[in-house]
Amino acid sequence: MANLYIHFPFCKQACHYCNFHFSTKKIDSGGMLDLINKELKIRASEVKAPLESIYFGGGTPSMIEPKSIKSFINSIKAQFQFIPEIEITLEANPDDINEDYLLNLRSSGINRLSLGIQSFFEQDLKLMNRAHDQKQALESINIVRKYFNNYSIDLIYGIPYTTLKDWKKNLDIALDFNPPHISAYVLTVEKKTALDFLVKEKKIALLDEELVKQQYDLLVKKLEQKGYINYEFSSFGKPDYFSVNNLNYWNNKPYLGLGPSSHSFDGVSIRSWNISNNHQYKKGIESGKLLIEYEELSKKDKYNEYLMTSLRKSEGVSLSYVEESFGSTYVSYLEEQVSRHLHKRNLFWDGNFLKISNKAKFLTDGIAADLFIV
Repeated sequence: MANLYIHFPFCKQACHYCNFHFSTKKIDSGGMLDLINKELKIRASEVKAPLESIYFGGGTPSMIEPKSIKSFINSIKAQFQFIPEIEITLEANPDDINEDYLLNLRSSGINRLSLGIQSFFEQDLKLMNRAHDQKQALESINIVRKYFNNYSIDLIYGIPYTTLKDWKKNLDIALDFNPPHISAYVLTVEKKTALDFLVKEKKIALLDEELVKQQYDLLVKKLEQKGYINYEFSSFGKPDYFSVNNLNYWNNKPYLGLGPSSHSFDGVSIRSWNISNNHQYKKGIESGKLLIEYEELSKKDKYNEYLMTSLRKSEGVSLSYVEESFGSTYVSYLEEQVSRHLHKRNLFWDGNFLKISNKAKFLTDGIAADLFIV
């Protein structure tokens, strides 16, 4: 199966922490979708299997009119086969949500929403420069629940000045809605963002790492108590509501990314990415010369990526897969590298699978990197 990602590179305003490619200039959403549709037709032959997920990300794709989304989905249908239960997700911001929009959005073919709540506290939203307020955050979930059974809400932990009590209240509010899926991400300082500037100028103080870890541990504990499965480090779903799009990335399935800055993977060894410039992207599409860069992964790269993605998932690293895909030398190297983490009880063997212990979950990415072949 294959997956399709559409990057819509416009936002109303810039969140202080975001380093994704987007523009806040006057938006020509129809014009950009036309360009992406042309790219779709040029690159359709790259997809060799039926689609099992389509994901509209950004940027803020909820700024697109539902009729334009419907037209674009129809164009995708004309190019690709869909599996019957295809997941079609749209990222949405609370300030874009109203009854009419969601009613029309549902009829466009979208069957899953990812709602960017981030926090239910006014001070957090202002610090992050989000376009919505606390009232809109709460109202948007109530409206979404009326029109979509399958939806996710995004939350951010590790926000400056938040206490463990603050984070618990954020989680309690979210859980009162009983959403089928929650994604929670740690606030990170990305280079050349407003947050990066504010931290360097000492206008914002980051939380102590131990407190951030406590917030993550509380997240895991509370959500698992409520029946959510932590199927991937940042992803928590009720049974039957895991994100197909998210899992396919972590399972290294092939995906085609369309739009400025979007990434693609052939499922074997080739990664590629579009130019992160709207004007240059437009010129390339109009001239028929796509501005794409390519990278071929080595065996070592693929091994390291497998470790990183697999340790983030609840299934863990399969020793059999390492043997079959990379050979006995890699198995021996892995067994040697994990020994000290087994001793510290950061990792454990569950039959043939290497997994992260609950106490070390927050350290997953660092532990994975420690196992890499460099």
